[in-house]
Parts: sequence; structure tokens; C-alpha cells
Amino acid sequence: MIKDIILPDLGEGIESVEVSEVLVKIGDKLNIDDPIIILESEKASMEIPSNDAGLVKEVLVSTGDEIVPGAILLKVETAEEDAIDGKADKPLTESAKEEVSQQKQEVETKIEAQASPTPPAPSKKSSFASPSVRRFARELGANLSLVSGTGSKSRVTKEDVQSYIKAALAGAGIGQPRIVTMPAIDFSKWGEIESVKLSKIKRITGERLQQAWQTIPHVTQFDEADITDLEAFRKTLMALNENKNRKVTLLPFLMKAVIQLLNEMPEFNTSLDNTGQNLIYKKYFHVGVAIDTPNGLVVPVFRDVDKKSFRELSDELVSTSGKAREKKLMPDEMKGGCFTISSLGGISGTGFTPIVNPPEVAILGVSRSKIAPVFLRGKFTPRTILPFSLSYDHRVIDGAQAARFTKRFGEIVTDFSQLKGLELT
Repeated sequence: MIKDIILPDLGEGIESVEVSEVLVKIGDKLNIDDPIIILESEKASMEIPSNDAGLVKEVLVSTGDEIVPGAILLKVETAEEDAIDGKADKPLTESAKEEVSQQKQEVETKIEAQASPTPPAPSKKSSFASPSVRRFARELGANLSLVSGTGSKSRVTKEDVQSYIKAALAGAGIGQPRIVTMPAIDFSKWGEIESVKLSKIKRITGERLQQAWQTIPHVTQFDEADITDLEAFRKTLMALNENKNRKVTLLPFLMKAVIQLLNEMPEFNTSLDNTGQNLIYKKYFHVGVAIDTPNGLVVPVFRDVDKKSFRELSDELVSTSGKAREKKLMPDEMKGGCFTISSLGGISGTGFTPIVNPPEVAILGVSRSKIAPVFLRGKFTPRTILPFSLSYDHRVIDGAQAARFTKRFGEIVTDFSQLKGLELT
């Protein structure tokens, strides 16, 4: 029988995704869980597996397509019989047929709205938006030509219209942060060039980082810690490690230190609400860790770090990093973070100013450790020094709080006997 392979729900807030690669063709034999396409959402690349086995009879998507959950990806001929235990499937009732037809029509309408926006009315600029967004803008009296689109291919979304209206009511007019379009330059006048399209992850990440930089008053506090004893302990664990797949890195120690500080200084585990008038204190402890992948930077979120042992965190870091590089992270795995750690220590650098990952209020940047002479007990002694930085939202965190955070963080990783939850089992 012929079965449709459809795009499943990808998580809350994911309305559409771009097809970056189609991995199958007509005539291919599929097994369950074989990857069929690679998608790029606003935060990550991900492989979509097949939920049926069979022969590919038709491929209904191609590279570059913008698709929505519920869209049909493939038609597959399966070996499944039309009858089970000798009983044929009962024909659909008229009401069931009507419901199926209605669901199909809703999916097709959603796809059409995403892929074929109605032509805009004459205005100062061409604004791309679905019919429902245009109707929403008309009801609120918003001129779409003045609204900056943050959706796929610069489409105006309902949230963009709402943001525009809020800014206008606040007296900011159209002063919402927007990506400035640079003037076109013909670089070929000066020599040979090659134009390579940015991945969707890099495009969206760039836009969000610029928006974060424009909307959040950033301040960065720099400090360093003596991790000589911690580094010696880490190397001892590495030598005793029987599981060669388990990497013993500094990150689990740093994550545990951050959780201890979020408990001691709860203002760092907060977010401003959408009005900017209320501070939301979180009672959970989820830490995002920035991971460099061939397709761009992604930030998976490690949940309930306070409840996990050092060994559990080490294993989860290895598996999650692998998923990130293999494009197997799902959007929900990158949401809900309380605090982010960006570590460049494995590459190089003596310090940097990471950009806060909204709606969080702070981010820790970790640089490469170095051996430096430190004057101890009347003489200079070589010690392992870790430079780090804390960027924070100055609307929530003031300079004194940030200085106390970095000082305390340094104390914890210097004398890691203070570190709670360092169970190795």
C-alpha cells in the first residue's frame, strides 16, 4: 500500500522550516528511522527520519523549499497488508471523511500561506506576509510597509506587527531594532570572488545576536581564576577513566559552579517579562552550552544540572555535542535555558565579550587557560590560570552584583572542595 511520510510537529513556535538537503530519491528502499531530509530551522539543522519502511515512489519536496508541520514529504510503498488478522479496514464514515478532508485543506492552506504570500498593496517597500498577518495588521491599523519582517525570507509575522504596535504606543515610532541593509558592493571589480550562501542557522543567529546587542545594555566583567588544583584533579580522573568514550573536560565543573552561584545569587537566574516591568525568578536550573558545529553555533540546553552527577553531565555533554554536529538536535532541546556558558578554551584567546542570549540575563565566556607565575608564600610559582568573562544585562544586573559573581566563581573553581554536587557516580 502507498503511505504518506509527513513532517511531524517540531516543537512549540516552529511554524516553518527550510529544506537544506533531500537524502532520498525515487526507487530508494527505506527502513524505519532512515534519514530522509535535512531541515534548517531558526536554531538548528536537523535530520528527519522515516517512520515507515518501504520503496520510495514519489518525493514531494526539494532543496530550498519552505515547508510546515503536516506537509507530505514522500510517498512510500509498504509491504503492509490492507487487512489485519483477516479483517479488512472499515471504510471511513461520512463524518470521518469530512474531518480528514478538512485537516488536509488546513495543511494545504498553511503551506500556501507560507510559500505564496499575496501581492502587497503599493507602499514605500514590498512587505511579504501571509493573508492572516495582513488581516491582523489591518485590524490594528498598522502599515505593513513600516514593519520589519523577522520571519523566513524577511516575511512579516504576527509577532512583528505586535512589536511594531507596542513600540508605536510607547512613543518609539518605528524605532524597533532592525537589521541595517548594507549598500551593494561589486567586489569583482578588484579581483576574483566566490559567493557562498550562509546557512539558515548562521543567518538567523546573526540577526538575533544583532537584535540582542541593540536591545540589551551589555556590560562585561573580566576576571581569572587559579585552577591548578582543579586541573590536576581533572587529569587524575582522566587517567583513572575506564570508559574511553567519556571525556573528562572542565565544562562539567564549570556547569556545577554556575549552578551553585545561581542558587546563591538568584537574580542571575531570572528573565524580564515581555513588558520589561517584572522580573521572573526561575526555580529550575537549565544551562545552555554553546557548541561549534560545521553549520554554525548552536546552544543545546542541559536540563536540571543541579540534579545530575559529574559523570552524568560528562556523558550528556559527549552525546549532545555529537547530536549537534550530526544535525540531530531538535528545537525543544535548545529552549528553556537559564544561563549560558560559551567556552573557547579548546581553541585560543585570552578573553572575549560574549553576547547575552535573551531572555537570559547573563552569559559566561571561558577562554584558554595558561601557565603564569604567581607569587605564593614568598616566591613565584607556576600556576594554571583560567581567564573568564561575564556579560550581563545591565537592566537587571548591576556592576557590583557582576563583580561578586565573578569573584565567587573564581573562589569556587580555585578551591573546588567548595563545589557541591561533585559526585562522580
